[in-house]
Amino acid sequence: MQKRMNWYQAVADCEQRGEPYVLVTVLGVTGSVPREPASKMVVTGDQSHDTIGGGHLEYRIIARARERLAAKEYGYEMANFPLGASLGQCCGGSVAVMLEGQPGSDARLVVFGAGHVAQALMSIMGQLPWQVTWVDSREECFPEALPINVRRHLTDDPVGDAANLATDAHCLILTHNHQLDFDLCRTLLTADTAASIGLIGSQTKANRFVQRLAHRGFSDETIGRIRCPVGHPDVPGKRPMEVAVSIVAELLALAADDGNSTQAARRGLSWSGLKTLMQETPVATETDTTEK
Repeated sequence: MQKRMNWYQAVADCEQRGEPYVLVTVLGVTGSVPREPASKMVVTGDQSHDTIGGGHLEYRIIARARERLAAKEYGYEMANFPLGASLGQCCGGSVAVMLEGQPGSDARLVVFGAGHVAQALMSIMGQLPWQVTWVDSREECFPEALPINVRRHLTDDPVGDAANLATDAHCLILTHNHQLDFDLCRTLLTADTAASIGLIGSQTKANRFVQRLAHRGFSDETIGRIRCPVGHPDVPGKRPMEVAVSIVAELLALAADDGNSTQAARRGLSWSGLKTLMQETPVATETDTTEK
C-alpha cells in the first residue's frame, strides 16, 4: 500500500516516477465551506493525497480527475460545486476549483548488468521521469536502496527474460560477460521489440560482434540497430560516472527524437485568455465544465 502524502510531496513523487496526476486547487469559496482558497490535493489513477475538504465534494472531484486521467485529458478545467443537497453537504456555500492534469512520462529503460557503470547510471536515472528495470543474476550487486522509479529484476535467465522486458523500452547491455552481452544482443535483435539497443564496449568489441552476428544471418540493417560503443560521442571520459553521463545524454537525445520532449513555447492558459475566461464565461457547475 502506498504511503499517503501531502500534495507537494505527491507532486514530487509523481514527477519522479513519471506517473500521470491531477493537481486540484481551490480557487475561491463563498459562504461556509470545509477548506479555504489555495487548498490542494493530488489525484492519481489509484491514489489521492491531501484534501480539499472531504465528503461527497471531494469524492466527485476525485472521480472527475480520474475520468480525465483515463481519457488522457491533460490540461486545465475550472468547475464550481454548490455545497447543497446534491452533494450531501449542506454548508450553504460553494467551491470553485481548478483541475490541472499532468501527463507524466512513458519513457522506459531496461538495463542489463549491475556493475559500476550501471550503478552510476542509476544515480542519474533516479532523478529523471523514466521507468527503469534493472536486470542481473547477482543479488549482491544491487544496492539496498533504489530510486523510486527503478525496479530490480533478479533472474537466473536474463537472456530468456529479455524479449518481454524490452518491449517498447530503450535497452542498455552493460553486463560483466561478453558472451552474455552477445546472447542479449542476438535475443533483442530477434525479438525486434526494443525501442533501441545500446551496448557498452570498445570499437574492437563492436567490430567483433558485427562479424559474429553477420555469421548468424543478421542483416547489416538489423545489426545497425545496436549502438556500440554506447554513449554520446561529445561526452569524454572513461570513469563510471563519465560513461553514465554520456549514456544518459544519448538516451535523452533518443527520447527527443521519439517526440516525447517536443513542446510548444506557450502551454496552458495565457494570462489574457484566463482574464477573458473569468470575466466573460460563467463559472462551471458540477455538471457544466469549462475547459481550455
